[in-house]
Amino acid sequence: MKALFFRQHGELDVVQYGDVPNPQAGPDEVLVRVRACAVNYLDIWVRRGWPGLKLEMPHWCGADMAGEIVARGADVTGWEPGQRVVADPGVNLAQDEFTRRGEDSLSPGYHILGEHRRGAAAEYIVVPAQNLAEMPVDWEFPEAAAPLLVSLTAWRMLIVRAGLRAGESVLVVGSGGGVNSMAIQIAKLAGATVYVVASNEEKAKRARELGADVVLDRSRIDWGREIYRLTGQRGVDVVVDNVGQATIGTSMQAAARGGRVAIVGNTSGAQAEIGIHFIFGKQISLIGSTMGSHQDFRDVTALLWAGKLKPVIDRVLPLSEGRKAYEIMEKGQQFGKIVLRP
Repeated sequence: MKALFFRQHGELDVVQYGDVPNPQAGPDEVLVRVRACAVNYLDIWVRRGWPGLKLEMPHWCGADMAGEIVARGADVTGWEPGQRVVADPGVNLAQDEFTRRGEDSLSPGYHILGEHRRGAAAEYIVVPAQNLAEMPVDWEFPEAAAPLLVSLTAWRMLIVRAGLRAGESVLVVGSGGGVNSMAIQIAKLAGATVYVVASNEEKAKRARELGADVVLDRSRIDWGREIYRLTGQRGVDVVVDNVGQATIGTSMQAAARGGRVAIVGNTSGAQAEIGIHFIFGKQISLIGSTMGSHQDFRDVTALLWAGKLKPVIDRVLPLSEGRKAYEIMEKGQQFGKIVLRP
């Protein structure tokens, strides 16, 4: 089969498109023909690698998948070839104290499709049958694949970890990424006032279309000071920061007394100096979050299928142009998700 893969860690030049071995479904797994796969920043981190990451090479990424069942393992029931499905991108390899209390993504045995195991950037993928969810008949494959990982991440971050409540205020630092485009929608759905920091006027316009109440164009103003002014020197209840090094200091300043800063990534760098006095002086909480539980996945897909959350797609490209998709994402030139079609 064809896949978008790499044989060693590195930059864009290691990415290849070509033939790889066909996957085989185990007893409790299904083989799915991939019809659409969305690109995530996770793919870039995995391709670059980190200490301790050991992958079977060649490796291909792709956490978000929509497709059709081709075959099922001997122990699989309730699913038939030809069914249109999506997959929960989080796979638990063991049951432990975390999974028993429904905190699946906290478990050391929690893996993500395309990270520790081969993903959906290929013509076929094998996934555990318990991770499947049926697609609505009126949904197209690209729109079904696009919001899965990012909606799951944004939901857990805002609703579960940060405990966002109606009437509170949220600042989303950045607007073009997949997680942030869904965070805007989820915060509005929860009844919050939503402030967004955008990198240019075009992305500011798109953020407003998603429901943002106030959008700050960081190419024109100091967004940290402006938030302070707009909120009467109070700050906001929740700050969403997946930029990391370049923004975490300002995000902490923008948090209100007793506020929360939800950290879900570090696209600008993992190491940062922070003002500890902001933490105890304003009694703010720094909250880490990643992915979500299997119940979170069921919750967000129900909202998606009901039309209460909408996929945000920047463009759809052939899988063979996957290197171009990664380049666009690395440069931050997209708004929402880039979807690949085998």
